[in-house]
Amino acid sequence: MKSTVETLSPTRVKLAIEVPFDELKPAFDEAYATIGKQVTVPGFRKGKVPARVIEQRFGRGAVVDEAVNTAVPKAYEDALRENNIVPVARPEIEVTEVKDGELLSFTAEVDVRPEFDLPAFDSITVEVASAEPTEADLEEHLTSLRTRFASLKDVDRESVDGDVLLVDIAGETPEGDTVDDLVANAMSYELGTDGMLPGFDEAVRGAKKDGEVTFTFTPQNGDWTGIELVVHVKVQAVRERELPELNDDFAQLASEFDTVDELRGDLNTRLVRMKKIEQIGEAREKAHEALLELIDIPLPEGVITAEVEDHFHDGHEGDEDHRTEVEEQARTSLKSQFILDKIAETEEIAVGETELSAWLVQNAPRYGMAPDQFAQALVDAGQVPMALQDIRRGKALAVVVKQVSVVDANGTAVDLEALEAELNPVGDFSEDAE
Repeated sequence: MKSTVETLSPTRVKLAIEVPFDELKPAFDEAYATIGKQVTVPGFRKGKVPARVIEQRFGRGAVVDEAVNTAVPKAYEDALRENNIVPVARPEIEVTEVKDGELLSFTAEVDVRPEFDLPAFDSITVEVASAEPTEADLEEHLTSLRTRFASLKDVDRESVDGDVLLVDIAGETPEGDTVDDLVANAMSYELGTDGMLPGFDEAVRGAKKDGEVTFTFTPQNGDWTGIELVVHVKVQAVRERELPELNDDFAQLASEFDTVDELRGDLNTRLVRMKKIEQIGEAREKAHEALLELIDIPLPEGVITAEVEDHFHDGHEGDEDHRTEVEEQARTSLKSQFILDKIAETEEIAVGETELSAWLVQNAPRYGMAPDQFAQALVDAGQVPMALQDIRRGKALAVVVKQVSVVDANGTAVDLEALEAELNPVGDFSEDAE
């Protein structure tokens, strides 16, 4: 087999491939077998029809066509490997010549990963937040703890964010028909959390006990997609939280400590640990952002366009701003994949069975499955290669993070490896897939 490469653009190439017929024997053997299983010839069992009989009955052309269809994908893959080409989309293949007994020629145009250089990772410096909690951090968490033990008191005033409302809700169509999914009685809701329907908080904010408000809501999915529904809300009660006093009695109620000072000290220790964990995650994120900023890569526009179109063909709706946002996300994602894949290849990163098992255990809960069920679902969907790719990219980013310089907001150097050993002596935060 011979192949030549023509560069059409930094992100697209055209392969010209020639395969001598003497290299097509396996494809012809498969073609005879395939046709033999599909046809019935008197005097021969199905699948046992001799090659010469197949050619006599169905013509040499049918056999050649079947062999070409079998040979082209393999020859294409061989040409990619021979020329070190990384495709990122399906190829456009055109068979240009078939000389029976002599030669098969075809071309393949395909979008590819462009060539680019990686920066010296040790030249990158990223800044993360300090691991020292501020007094505001401490007070915020103490307030959160007190809120868990707060009591509710009815108040006769306009509702404000943070109040707990008791509401009745009734939704209806523009024609006045009841929407069962939008009916609820005596529902407790904390105003300001944006946990209800879009527009709910704005509508009831400022309402008093026994007050009634009406607003409209247009669902973006479900049975009522695109239909403006009318929602009636009656506020049965407005309640504010009364926080317990922050004293030794509260410390004994809310924790295993006898004094507020002991409670503060323990909370400060917990916050330091939490912030150190956040430093590791932030360092990964900032290192990733630095790579995206430092490396300039032309992107295959056809791949971007196809991804955006797929998004909106899957039932997503949106205006031009949303379309622009989806396109930008597609560009960032593809650029990230190119960079991390090249790092993985340069560093010769492989993924072991133990790493795949750990990835399955980590991700299975997201889909409400046990790890073995999740693994089988990936196999059934043909997604195992994508999982391995995800893990490999995570390991590639870990390689970068270990080499970049990390400082906190105070300019103090942060030793991530020492931090990981301190926080998780039997694991490795840096190996999580991105």
